[in-house]
Amino acid sequence: MADKVRFGLIGCGLISDFHGKAINASRGGVLVAAADMRAERAEACVQKYGGRAMTIDELLASPDIDVINVCTPNAYHGEYVIKAAEAGKHVLVEKPPELTLEKVDAMIAACQKAGVKLGVVLNVRTRTAIQAIKKAIDEGRFGKILAADAYMKWYRSTEYYFMDDWRSSRAAGAGVIIQHAFHYFDLLQYLAGPVEKVMAKTLNLAHPQVQLEDTAAAFFTYKSGAFGLLQASTALYPGTDIRIEINGENGTAIMVGERIDTWKFKEERPEDAEIRKIGSAAQATAAGGAADFGVEEHTRIINDMIEAVREDREPFVSAASARHTLAIALAMYESADNGGREVTVAE
Repeated sequence: MADKVRFGLIGCGLISDFHGKAINASRGGVLVAAADMRAERAEACVQKYGGRAMTIDELLASPDIDVINVCTPNAYHGEYVIKAAEAGKHVLVEKPPELTLEKVDAMIAACQKAGVKLGVVLNVRTRTAIQAIKKAIDEGRFGKILAADAYMKWYRSTEYYFMDDWRSSRAAGAGVIIQHAFHYFDLLQYLAGPVEKVMAKTLNLAHPQVQLEDTAAAFFTYKSGAFGLLQASTALYPGTDIRIEINGENGTAIMVGERIDTWKFKEERPEDAEIRKIGSAAQATAAGGAADFGVEEHTRIINDMIEAVREDREPFVSAASARHTLAIALAMYESADNGGREVTVAE
């Protein structure tokens, strides 16, 4: 393998800008090529971030690419992950990994058969505040986790839903649950452990032009016995920062945006004063616009993929761990579609 880990992008919509920037900012990565069903998008991408515009078939067949980043609309993730694996490429796929568990299982199987890595871009897991909370949980500082909640009160204009055809189609993988809140109930299961049961309700409060939910509320029962609440919306102008709350028998931690808002435990440690300084209110975290966030977390995911390839290890966010998050999303839809009845999350 060349000194650089060589990346190719399939899909050059809005999120590809963050991949292009992150690859260029990475330690040891280079963008070799980009492809899109619309050739002009691929050309615009490489003009900004380097490499060559190719057709998708050319990119898949290129011997000069080590990792393919799948940034297509959500409903096409599985198709291109499997094609990339069959071409012998490692793969990073944007969230959600796919829209059904069966397709995720097929993706995992294809990558295992080909002997390639499969990582999922759940980049918010790398947030410094989240890693501080995760470390405290792993060290037992919270004691038993009692509650794990997420509040995402965002705003997206109607124009956002018509930027691309798929953004207004639930069948294509749009909607506040699968497209926006996915990151944040992923954080809940990452921190508090698997979710066992879900009760959910969905609404369209502010975007009548589209036939999907812009608002969702859910009650989670975790396998540990803890409970959780999720409130997620893209209807609430002007949008406020995400809030993640973890409550245990011995302490509470709250992240707002990317910063630690509350950090209080029965037993204080010397490092707690510095942990309370993590983050900044000035850093945008997508509350008011689809591109209103920094590239640092995507860069961490890219750096991790580079190291995973070089060290022959699993990526930081494996497809198996993201599969459970998809199972939660599907249980939320099933519950909401059936009057809010309690649904057991699929294994």
